[in-house]
Amino acid sequence: MTREEWRRDAVFVAGRWQPTYEGRTLGVENPATEEIVGSSAEAGRGEVDDAVAAAAAAFPGWAGLPVGDRGTVLRRWLGELRSRRELLVETTIAEVGAPRKVAEESHVDTGLAVLEGYLAAAGSVPWEERVANSLVLREPIGVVGCITPWNYPLYQVLAKVGGALVAGCTVVLKPAELTPLSAYLLADAAAAAGLPAGVFNLVPGAGRVVGEALVAHPGVDMVSFTGSTGVGARVSTLAAPTVKRVALELGGKSASVVLPDADLPAAVEGTVAAAMLNSGQTCSAWSRLLVPADRLDEAVASAAAAAERLVVGDPEATDTLIGPVVSAAQRETVLGFVRRAVEQGAVVAAGGPDRPVGLDRGHYVAPTVVTAVRPDAEIVREEVFGPVLTVQAYRDEDDGLAMANAPDYGLSGAVWSGSEEAALAFARGMRTGQVDVNGAAFNPTAPFGGYRRSGNGRELGKWGIEEFLETKSVQR
Repeated sequence: MTREEWRRDAVFVAGRWQPTYEGRTLGVENPATEEIVGSSAEAGRGEVDDAVAAAAAAFPGWAGLPVGDRGTVLRRWLGELRSRRELLVETTIAEVGAPRKVAEESHVDTGLAVLEGYLAAAGSVPWEERVANSLVLREPIGVVGCITPWNYPLYQVLAKVGGALVAGCTVVLKPAELTPLSAYLLADAAAAAGLPAGVFNLVPGAGRVVGEALVAHPGVDMVSFTGSTGVGARVSTLAAPTVKRVALELGGKSASVVLPDADLPAAVEGTVAAAMLNSGQTCSAWSRLLVPADRLDEAVASAAAAAERLVVGDPEATDTLIGPVVSAAQRETVLGFVRRAVEQGAVVAAGGPDRPVGLDRGHYVAPTVVTAVRPDAEIVREEVFGPVLTVQAYRDEDDGLAMANAPDYGLSGAVWSGSEEAALAFARGMRTGQVDVNGAAFNPTAPFGGYRRSGNGRELGKWGIEEFLETKSVQR
């Protein structure tokens, strides 16, 4: 299926759709069918210059509006997005390959909840406060370049753009090349909602061209990037000469730790579901299951059974739980991790490198459970970004905590226990930006971000607004 809304060839700059200088477009592939279902403009450095200039021109007026007035405009934007919910869902299915339920709940509804959360949190930001003879002001940092990944294209954009716009910044957005269509729908909604010209600008294109031009641009005051740790490091390098602020939400290798008194079947079931969500293409996925040594065999068997129960197939089918990964290249990357692990002695308990039965077309990977892995194995320490879970045993809780913290990442994690007090104590020791206890629900208004190689800065709620603010003190 294709739609007219998915065939695009322009950039959105200064409040209007404009043709690119070179007139080039990129095809958008449906990863379930491998068919081209849409197109996107392929912008260049000239379009970046135009967009930054438009954002800079719009900044004084937008930043000068009272917070409540900005909120009124952005609530209209939220309303326009809600009126397009079904189109956003269909677009997510088409460009990501997410099953319908995942597209509805984890992509679209969560993304809209993030924007709603920012609007609600604006009143809790200390925009002005008195400290002795000083008036401390919180002011928008300026023009923000937002660069987003392909795994959650709507959510990731709103997590950045929503906070920046509530803060009073103006934005130039560069969405992922593989999944630009959701960003086009956001721009449509922005135009319909009457966002002032230049407040939100959309410049799709290649990361090596558009992304790097945006990061290095002297007219950009801040860059907010989500993606791989390697690219995040390059973003920091390119931004350094202009000494602009950089917020990075990068990779993860999160552990789900089952303490000895936990309900093991429930913990394993919850961990498998979280690890496989969005075909494992989630930076905060619990991709490592750590269990007491005397329950390893039981945990492996339970995890394998849970993985095999997950229905893999057509994202439009009502019973599908796992869709394809986003591209042929990503599929090969994921399977390469599994093959190398097996070569090093690991055991595949479920799934593996073979295609799921009956799926000869599309970038499908079977939900995979791997065990008998060395503590220093690549598949244990590096982000796979696919539906792959490793299962390991720990000797005691100190050993389990050390294993949880062993990778260089620190984005998310989980702990399971019959005692909430014990779980909280363990969570305090985990070197990660977010921990869920006994499968607690994701909170779109709580801060999200990482330690160490998982990045810096925070998104969501009031913390995601404050990320885009400068602090000024006025003495009187």
